[in-house]
Amino acid sequence: MAEYDLVIKGGRVATTEGVSAMDVAIQDGEIAALGRDLQARASIDAAGKFVLPGGVDAHCHIEQLSGGGLMNADTFETATRSAAFGGTTTVISFAAQHRGDRLRDVVESYARLAAAGAVTDYAFHLWISDPTPETLEQDLPRLIEAGHRSIKVFMTYDRVRLLDEQVLDVMMVARKYGALVCAHAENHGMIKWMADRLIARGYVEPKFHGVSHPRVCEIEAFERLIRFSQLLDQPVMLFHVSTAEGAAVVRRARGEGIKVFAETCPQYLFLTAQDLDRPDLEGAKWMCSPPPRTTSDQEALWRGLELGDLQIISSDHAPYRFDESGKLAAGANPDFKQIANGLPGLETRLPLLFDAMVSQGRSTIEKFVELTATAPAKIYGLHPRKGAIAVGADADIAIWDPDREVVLQDDGLHDNVGYNPFAGRRLKGWPETVLRRGETIIGDGRLQASPGSGRLQLRGIAASMRPTGRLGPEFDPSTNFGAQLL
Repeated sequence: MAEYDLVIKGGRVATTEGVSAMDVAIQDGEIAALGRDLQARASIDAAGKFVLPGGVDAHCHIEQLSGGGLMNADTFETATRSAAFGGTTTVISFAAQHRGDRLRDVVESYARLAAAGAVTDYAFHLWISDPTPETLEQDLPRLIEAGHRSIKVFMTYDRVRLLDEQVLDVMMVARKYGALVCAHAENHGMIKWMADRLIARGYVEPKFHGVSHPRVCEIEAFERLIRFSQLLDQPVMLFHVSTAEGAAVVRRARGEGIKVFAETCPQYLFLTAQDLDRPDLEGAKWMCSPPPRTTSDQEALWRGLELGDLQIISSDHAPYRFDESGKLAAGANPDFKQIANGLPGLETRLPLLFDAMVSQGRSTIEKFVELTATAPAKIYGLHPRKGAIAVGADADIAIWDPDREVVLQDDGLHDNVGYNPFAGRRLKGWPETVLRRGETIIGDGRLQASPGSGRLQLRGIAASMRPTGRLGPEFDPSTNFGAQLL
């Protein structure tokens, strides 16, 4: 009988296909066998527990300078520590280029930071704010081919947004070399016009941040990016869908055969605009972009997740402390435009969703695994090594106690933010033991991994990144009078 390094015994293993009572054997950091009565030199008793793939959080801002020039609160050590305590074993954060930066130097800098601090595995989205010829013709192609196969563009924010033709330029490079283009898609003009109008009339409190991001600004930008995708036959990912109408735009586009993917986040499933309506500046803790909307939007987003219109749930972890280093960096009486946007969410993403989907019965544990681990791993080119409990996959595993109840508190997280936007919620179900490549990194309530033990995950071309083969007719020489445009 084979003897392995470690066996997780007696748990209920959940995948996207179902739940089975079986042991999980681990050898050399990989899942080596699934079955009954497996033997190993060491074991973990998982009786009465769920054995799930470690979470993959594909949208995190870590040790990053924001578009507004403010450094966020978390280092790679504190952010990934927090992720691990929440059951996440792989994160995708941003190598954020700002205007004047050389993209290759940006990636090297972030890679050094992560290599020194990360305790989970990690990858990078290439954030493009300065699409110069050097970026588009040299650095971006080389970085994509090296395995950084996702790109982030902004359609709003003065310091980082790209014009439409620049977005198209980036998309063409992605199409040629094999990468997914992800977008923060809101209409810049609408947001700026509304914000200026509100502030000119004295409406400066945090609650007016939501008013300054009209619902239609999401809808318009989604439609615009989707039509770019249709023209160029380049797959796109729409980040942080917040409205019912936004989800409907995605549904229609996918029905037309356009290769568009979409995510939402816990803040849009569990918070509303009313959470920003608090005394003084307290509402700043709940400011993020796009803002939380309404309970009817929440229901539409849940429905979109069940139907497959939206494929993943990421945290959009964007951590700023509620002090002069973060939310109040502009002084004691800032208007909402001067307050950093973003919420902490790496640690709470999975517990919030497990409670809602599994403990409260809103969905199934199979769907929970799909939305939080398997689908993001597949879409971003990390699968089959990540996001699955299968022979040959990395042994990234979270062992959940489905009966443990936890009340979230402001001082209960392991990041460097100092508050929790979901404080006061009682959740049922919690990840108690977390393994990364077969090594226990969370156990007995403490971190057991050293900073820098996480590994960079370079990626090949995933099916999500491949064009459909249906370019706009303007690119077909048989219909465009022979013009060669590719």
